[in-house]
Amino acid sequence: MTQDIEQADDRQGPAPDIDPAGTARGERRYRFLVAGYSLSSYGTFLNMVALNLFVYETTGRALAMGLFMAARLGSGFLAGLTAGGLLARFTAKSLMLWTNVAQAAVMLLLVFAPEGMRTAALMAVCVVVGACGTLFMVSLRSSIPEMVGDDRRSWANSLSITGRSLAMVAGFASAGVVVSLVGYTAAFVVDMVTFVVCAVTVALLPIAGGGRGKDARPESEGDSGGRTQEGKRRTGTGRRMPGAFLRSAAAPGLGLMVVLRGADAFGSSSHNAALPVHSAGLDASHPAVFVSAFWCLWALGNVVAQQLIQRYIKRTGRSVGAPGFGYGTCLMSGAFILAFAGFPSAATAVIALVAGAADGLTEVSYTSHLQTLPADLRAHAFGLSATVENLGFGVGMILVAAALDGHSPLTVVAWSHGVAIVIAMVFLIRVAGSRRRDRAPAPRSGADHGGQVR
Repeated sequence: MTQDIEQADDRQGPAPDIDPAGTARGERRYRFLVAGYSLSSYGTFLNMVALNLFVYETTGRALAMGLFMAARLGSGFLAGLTAGGLLARFTAKSLMLWTNVAQAAVMLLLVFAPEGMRTAALMAVCVVVGACGTLFMVSLRSSIPEMVGDDRRSWANSLSITGRSLAMVAGFASAGVVVSLVGYTAAFVVDMVTFVVCAVTVALLPIAGGGRGKDARPESEGDSGGRTQEGKRRTGTGRRMPGAFLRSAAAPGLGLMVVLRGADAFGSSSHNAALPVHSAGLDASHPAVFVSAFWCLWALGNVVAQQLIQRYIKRTGRSVGAPGFGYGTCLMSGAFILAFAGFPSAATAVIALVAGAADGLTEVSYTSHLQTLPADLRAHAFGLSATVENLGFGVGMILVAAALDGHSPLTVVAWSHGVAIVIAMVFLIRVAGSRRRDRAPAPRSGADHGGQVR
C-alpha cells in the first residue's frame, strides 16, 4: 500500500453534518479550552523554574536537579507509550480533566509536605507532572478534529500553540519575581490554581473529544485487508496496544516524520542547555538578560507565524502540509545555530524572531499532519511522537551537558541541530519524490484507458 504524504494533508476525514451555528459554538468552546490550557501552561513553566530552584535548595546538590528532570522526562516517555491505549478506553475529555486534577493534587501535596517528606513529594510532583502533561497534550491534539472539524484543525493548532508560546515567556519571565517576592510556596499554589482552572474549563465543555470509551468500536468496520472484527476491537480497546502502536508508526511517511521530530527535540535540548552558558559568557554579571530577551523574541516570532499561517489557510483553503515541517525544521535549526555565532545584538534579535517563526511553522504542520490519520491510529501516533520527543530531549540533555564541559556552545548546538537538518533534507527529498510520482502520467492499457497502476 502506498500513499503520498501530501495527499494525507489534504484528505478530509468523515465530515459530520454540522451547521454553521454549531461550528461557531464549537470554536467558541475551543477558545475557552485554549484559555484554560494557556493558563495551566503558564503555571507549568513557572513551576519548571521554581521547582528546579527548590530542588537545589532542598537537596543542596546540583546533581539532584538532573535526577528530578530525568524522572519528569522518563514519566513522560512512559505516558506516551500508554496514551493511545488510554484514549481507546476513555474519552479525551475525561483524560484532560483528570490529568489536571492529578497535577493540582500533587502540587497541593508538595505545599503541605512536612520537612522530612519533601524529597519524596518532589519526586511525586516530577513523575505526575511529566506523565500527566504528556497525556493531556496527546488527548488535546488527537481530539482537535472532533472538536472543531477537520477543516479547522490548522487554525485550532495555531491557536493552542500561540497560547502556549505566550505562556512560556510569561512563566519564565515571572518565575524569578514570584519566587523572590512571595516564595516557593506561593509559586506552587499559583501553579496548583492554574491546573484547577484548566480542569474547570475542560469540565464545562460539552465535548466527547475523540476517545472511544470502553465499549466503542473503531470507525471503519469494513476493512478489506483480511483483518478480523475481533482484531479491530482489540486494537480499539487497547488490549493489543503494541500492535496499534506499530501500525501508527508504519503509516505512510509518519515514521520518518517522527524520527525528524525526535531529532528536533534532541536539537532543542542543545540550545536549552547552551543558552545559559552562552549568556553568562556574554555578561557574567547579568546572565539572565540574554536568555530572557531571546525567548521573548522567539515567542514574538512564533505568534507572528501563527497569524500568518491562519491568514494563509483562510485565503487559500489549504493547510501548510507536511513539507512545511521539513522546511521549518531546516530554518529553525539553522537559526538556532546562528544565534550562538556571536553576531551583533540586532542581528541576533532577528535570528531569534526567525527561530520562533520557524518553530511555529513546524509545530502546526506536524500536528496537523498527524491529525489526518484515521481516528483509531491518531492517538497512538501522538503517543508515539510524545515518546520519541521525550527520549530525544532526555538523551540530548545528558549528552549536551557532558559536551558543554569541553566544547563551546556554538559547536555543541551546531552538531545537535545539524543532525536535524540532515534528516529534514532526507524527508524533503522523499516529499519531492512523491510529487514527481504524482505528476508522472499514469500507464495505460488497451483494455482500460483510465486506470492508474500503483
